[in-house]
Amino acid sequence: MPYSYLSHLRCSKSGEIHEADQPWQLSRAGAPLLASYDLDALTRAWHPAALLGRPASLWRYHELLPVRDPAHVVTLGEGFTPLLRLPTLGKQIGIPDLWMKDESVIPTGSFKARGAAVGISRARELGVTHFARPTNGNAGAAWALYGARAGLRSTIVMPQAAPAITRLETSLAGSRLYLVDGLISDAGRQVAQAVAEQSLFDASTLKEPYRIEGKKTMGLEIAEQLGWTLPDVIIYPTGGGVGLIGIYKALRELQELGWVKGALPRLVAVQASGCAPIVQAWQQRATESSFWPDSQTLAFGINVPKALGDFLVLDALYRTEGCAIAVDDKAIQSEIRQLASREGSFVCPEGAAAFAAARQLREAGWIRGGEQVVVLNTGTGIKYPDAITVLPQRLQRDGRIPA
Repeated sequence: MPYSYLSHLRCSKSGEIHEADQPWQLSRAGAPLLASYDLDALTRAWHPAALLGRPASLWRYHELLPVRDPAHVVTLGEGFTPLLRLPTLGKQIGIPDLWMKDESVIPTGSFKARGAAVGISRARELGVTHFARPTNGNAGAAWALYGARAGLRSTIVMPQAAPAITRLETSLAGSRLYLVDGLISDAGRQVAQAVAEQSLFDASTLKEPYRIEGKKTMGLEIAEQLGWTLPDVIIYPTGGGVGLIGIYKALRELQELGWVKGALPRLVAVQASGCAPIVQAWQQRATESSFWPDSQTLAFGINVPKALGDFLVLDALYRTEGCAIAVDDKAIQSEIRQLASREGSFVCPEGAAAFAAARQLREAGWIRGGEQVVVLNTGTGIKYPDAITVLPQRLQRDGRIPA
């Protein structure tokens, strides 16, 4: 039985087939490439019972991942993060069946480890030795760290306002780290120039086809952790949108395999009110977004003015009868406090944005009270020490704690 059932790559716009076993960036049409698998053969050979006893990592789904030889797998134990029920917060906001897929406990502290693990593994298998990528912080840190473990060189460019901890992770991993006075879109232009001039492999969002395969394992895990049933709603904080695209891809593949039945969950893309190009496009029923000028939000990971894969995000929303919603920074900070004080979870600002969206969608009646809702917390709040301010009371060294 093959380790992977990868068959080919397909252009996300033209549908043109591309051979999988060579390094690709965008398709010949200039669009993201998506990995396809021999699902007919896999349906006959692979069943849920095969997962019993496998390690609790994303590599338990290796048949549906692109790495052909397990010798090339680069892992830090990523995946199979907790799916936690949140009864206290759920009761407060009127969603009794509220769950959190908690990516805060994954290596590198964010869900970006999933894309890095699979993307780096496949890049090494295909002979890549030096990659470059722009980042808002977490992705660059994850790719730098996994690249170091794989023995690959990396060049990372991020906005100078990126969280300090992600800068530290990236630098300590041995990456060539550069800070740009601007946004991730500015970092992307710098990387594109370096890729062209220095013959580097471009690992920018959706400019290689395999990061999305790592991200899709969140969808596979949610289905498995719910006993191969699907929730009514999945809420996801959306910048570049790869996680949401990946979850949708995973659920479609599970449908084709016959592992899940019924309608897909309604997918929700959450953005910040200071950077909401996909929300604007969804409201206009557009198929692509427009560049969002002067974007700003404390949820730095979703500060993406224009996503390369925006048309794929919007397609997933339309096909699942989902929606896109923007929340402001005040609501994000409030949810950080709510999750910590009510459920003991210190979530990242992006995850808090998704919970703020759940609250607002329930208030609006878009989410009904009896529905099962899964919210993605995409990282740990520890990586964002400046996102919220606390003012503890001070004591003199000879003072007393008030009664």
